[in-house]
Amino acid sequence: MTEPYPYPGILSPRSAVEHSAVVDGVTTHWWEYPAVRGAETIVMVHGFRGDHHGLELFADALPEFRIIIPDLPAFGASGTWADGVRSIEDYGRWFRAFLKETNTTGAVVLGHSFGSIVVSNALRGTRRSPIVLVNPIAERALSGPKKVLVALGSSWYVVGGALPASWGNALLSLPFVVRVMSILLVKSRDTTIRRWIHEQHARYFSLYSDRDSLIGAYRVSISNSVSDFAAELDAPVLLVAADQDDITPLSAQFAVQKAFPNAELSVIEGVGHLVHYEKPVETAAAIREFLGRR
Repeated sequence: MTEPYPYPGILSPRSAVEHSAVVDGVTTHWWEYPAVRGAETIVMVHGFRGDHHGLELFADALPEFRIIIPDLPAFGASGTWADGVRSIEDYGRWFRAFLKETNTTGAVVLGHSFGSIVVSNALRGTRRSPIVLVNPIAERALSGPKKVLVALGSSWYVVGGALPASWGNALLSLPFVVRVMSILLVKSRDTTIRRWIHEQHARYFSLYSDRDSLIGAYRVSISNSVSDFAAELDAPVLLVAADQDDITPLSAQFAVQKAFPNAELSVIEGVGHLVHYEKPVETAAAIREFLGRR
């Protein structure tokens, strides 16, 4: 049974057109959510183990913008590099090539969670177009307050990589583990929203190209952060943080804001790391206000 759309009467689902091309050696799929002719474009980058579905509510909440959301290499419908995922530089190089492929080099760019690291790495240097980082990974996971849980998660990936392929893939996509993760991250008490989030994770959280690329991407995700690249981003930046984020504490978000040459911080209250699911309307309002001043 498919759970009902979580924001009826508030948001309207948008239809999308799927595209694909080989970008940086990776068969890349992306979805375009059209708007009126001449509308400004926002390119959105999803988080670790997600795909474009995770950011569709942002597209729904920003109907006046043309939205483009690719599936990152190794996730969703996209492929991976011939030699797998090795470093954050792979993702940064791929994203720069993707912007050229889609003629969106000058577009507004949004990155959520792991996507915030990808965007920060890719767009270092002189740039005028704004950048929005939602639930940014402001500090490395191995040095954060949840480093014990991160260590446990790392063990899960180590075991999953050591087992025979069929067993390893079964472990790494175990529905019980996915559900526990979902329960730990969701903050909303609305049962309709909670059920919808759990279904989204169950349907899309384990769509990865292959086990080695998944493990490689995990290593990249926990060994890098936005703070590694913040000082090199000259563009105007909006950081959208959450006051109950279990991945990156609010104190780290205020700290990383100071590392950017030109960054603002907007805090969404009553939500954690799933701002894209639980607070799309409030996040869209912050983005709209930020872009409206530019």
